[in-house]
Amino acid sequence: MGRALMIQGTSSGAGKSLLALALCRSLTNLGYDVVPFKSQNMSLNSAPSIEGGEISRAQYLQALACKKKPSVRFNPILLKPEGNMRSQVVFMGKPIGSVSAREYMLSTKEELFKRAMRVLDELMHSHDVVVIEGAGSPVEINLKDYDIANMRVARHANAKVILVADIDRGGSFASIVGTMELLSEEERELVMGFVFNKFRGDKSLLEPGFGYLEQRYRKRVLGVIPYVDHKLPEEDSLAEFPKVKGDLHIQIIKLPHISNFTDFEPLQWANGVDYVTKADEIEGDLIIIPGSKNTVEDLLWMRENGIEDAIIEAHKEGSFVVGICGGFQMLGKEIIDNVESKRGKVRGIGLLPAKTIFTMEKRTNHLKSKILWEQAKEMEVEGYEIRMGRSTSERPFSIIKEINGAKAFEPEGAIGERSFGTYLHGIFHNFAFTERLLNMLRLEKGLESLSLKEWSLEEEIERFSRVVEENLDLNYILSELGV
Repeated sequence: MGRALMIQGTSSGAGKSLLALALCRSLTNLGYDVVPFKSQNMSLNSAPSIEGGEISRAQYLQALACKKKPSVRFNPILLKPEGNMRSQVVFMGKPIGSVSAREYMLSTKEELFKRAMRVLDELMHSHDVVVIEGAGSPVEINLKDYDIANMRVARHANAKVILVADIDRGGSFASIVGTMELLSEEERELVMGFVFNKFRGDKSLLEPGFGYLEQRYRKRVLGVIPYVDHKLPEEDSLAEFPKVKGDLHIQIIKLPHISNFTDFEPLQWANGVDYVTKADEIEGDLIIIPGSKNTVEDLLWMRENGIEDAIIEAHKEGSFVVGICGGFQMLGKEIIDNVESKRGKVRGIGLLPAKTIFTMEKRTNHLKSKILWEQAKEMEVEGYEIRMGRSTSERPFSIIKEINGAKAFEPEGAIGERSFGTYLHGIFHNFAFTERLLNMLRLEKGLESLSLKEWSLEEEIERFSRVVEENLDLNYILSELGV
């Protein structure tokens, strides 16, 4: 029987996901057989699993940190917000319905929790350590009785719990004390110690507070993690959408149901991006419509707010327009949707020669593709797809050559005049492709070409994990785990 190590936070955004990732890698490097787990995650930032299902991107990255193939078992319940207090429920990688927050909390949740705990039991029986990530705060008074992602999981697994606080925000000592006071005595016993995350400054100045925590709760401070600049995706619940104008003005439409916005991180690092929500803001050298959890509803939102017309006008004036997944579907001529929005036939923006029909079956795959677009022709790229739409075009953007490692030959995407659309999430993480696109636009503005510095997730995971390990009492954690 393996042991469970759980990372809980005093709030959302405390750093649970990345601390769990770092511990996954450190324990794996020490030779332990480690897997991640999160019973329930609410996120629009998802990724494909080895089984062809859909999981949170946080658990996807944690699996890579464990040097394991991402599995639906690592995130049994995924909630994808749809707006109007409703979410699509994905269980073991497959959508099982759409429910209101109240309906889910009072009925659906309990049965799914029991099934998720059976998955956790199986993982603990077959691996040395399961690193479990909590969700939000474990002591929200209005939610605690319904919480299936924090202390209830810890009690089930008899997990050793690390409580992490974001000291960069301020109030970290108060948040730890408040959390501990609101836990039951049984729950406090599960807490191994505390971690202060994202610290900038002199650690010695914190020691009086450490003494208070150790005296009051008989728990030690396990580490102070410095603020680290990294390129690892954060969870999306508290993501701050930047507004940066670089040499190129790259604008991304901040859709009401925007999904997988981590697609654009390489553009942010290379140039800066500007997320926009108003028609009078549309003027970029490059305008991108991102993925969406509800393609047709977001298209109609753009239409009603004048954003669609502003994009068309900017395109006439020379802006290059790109659509990713749902954004690609919107840029086509027509969408027939009797599945997601159930609005039937809807006119698209019309900048791409493509038509889309939504089907019940969701495609969730890793892809390798060869570009047909003239500026990057024959270039090979990798990415993933998570979509219910099927699109056809006389001018495809690329030919899919591999699906989950199996050979394929399938056209995807579309090419228009100064525009293209693709189903390839993660395409901008192909640095040669991104460099080619940016330099085309830079040349048009009379700017010098740039060279993008390549990096890999593997390198970033290892680098970040080393920083955490150097500032964490890992020996004590191992002794408490008893592994």
